[in-house]
Amino acid sequence: MRLLLVEDDDHVAAALSAILKKHGFDVTHARNGEEALQAVLPAATRPAAGSGTAAPAAPGTGAGTGAVPATGAGTGHAAGAGTGHAQSTPAGSGAAGPAAGSRTGRGPFDVVLLDLGLPDQDGYQVCGRIRKLTTTPVIMVTARADVRSRIHGLNLGADDYVVKPYDPGELLARIHAVSRRTASGGAGTGGATGAGADGEGATGTAAAAEAPLRLGQVVIELPTRRVSVDGAAVQLTRKEFDLLALLAQRPGVVFRREQIISEVWRTSWEGTGRTLEVHVASLRSKLRMPALIETVRGVGYRLVAPAGPAAPAT
Repeated sequence: MRLLLVEDDDHVAAALSAILKKHGFDVTHARNGEEALQAVLPAATRPAAGSGTAAPAAPGTGAGTGAVPATGAGTGHAAGAGTGHAQSTPAGSGAAGPAAGSRTGRGPFDVVLLDLGLPDQDGYQVCGRIRKLTTTPVIMVTARADVRSRIHGLNLGADDYVVKPYDPGELLARIHAVSRRTASGGAGTGGATGAGADGEGATGTAAAAEAPLRLGQVVIELPTRRVSVDGAAVQLTRKEFDLLALLAQRPGVVFRREQIISEVWRTSWEGTGRTLEVHVASLRSKLRMPALIETVRGVGYRLVAPAGPAAPAT
């Protein structure tokens, strides 16, 4: 999953990038609002600074003021969890630029983590500009904890609002939750440009949801809950199928044990951890592909597609 981290403090960004990369994210770091806009928006559609299109500042604050102290409260639990030396791709380096206009509506990133206290412009302005031209999910990460600031950010189009200091596990869960909502809602097909009048965008999204997933010789049919390997049907229990389907939605992405237990078993009870291990072992055995599901020590599991990322079966 491609993620843009907009954070002006390099130490906080390095620590958070280390955590995100450990969980399978491809992180690009922007140090100010202009770098963030250059990374997210195609150059031809990016509003010029001071063009009058900026979003209104938060109630009771001035644009560009109220910067969040990124150290101290800003680091929260994240600073201690990371190494502080993770190397993320800098915005504007060319890694994201060429792809900026390649994905209609969504831009080059799957989600944006946006700090509000930026040195060149207020984070609310950045969120407003991003939302006018893309449907890329935006999660505001800030020390501004008052209700009015949260309401203002959500009204501008932010998909979620996380207050510092935060627990990295909660932030990861919120990122995945936002991604699920936008994927199921077809955010990547309509975008700011809107779906066609004949509903073609919605139809395409529904068709994609109905299409089987092909992972090498493994085919997963979500509507009928059938799985086959090399054309031979494999009988799975309900939870085994749910577990495989969850991992197959995002091949290569590490799913935390807590997240899997929450989504598959609908519980937070730690005793379910042993049950998860048993189901993973059973899947490896039934599919006769021990390397398909990789254990990431101390974190969770990820699906390693034998023939590239998941794609609709044809």
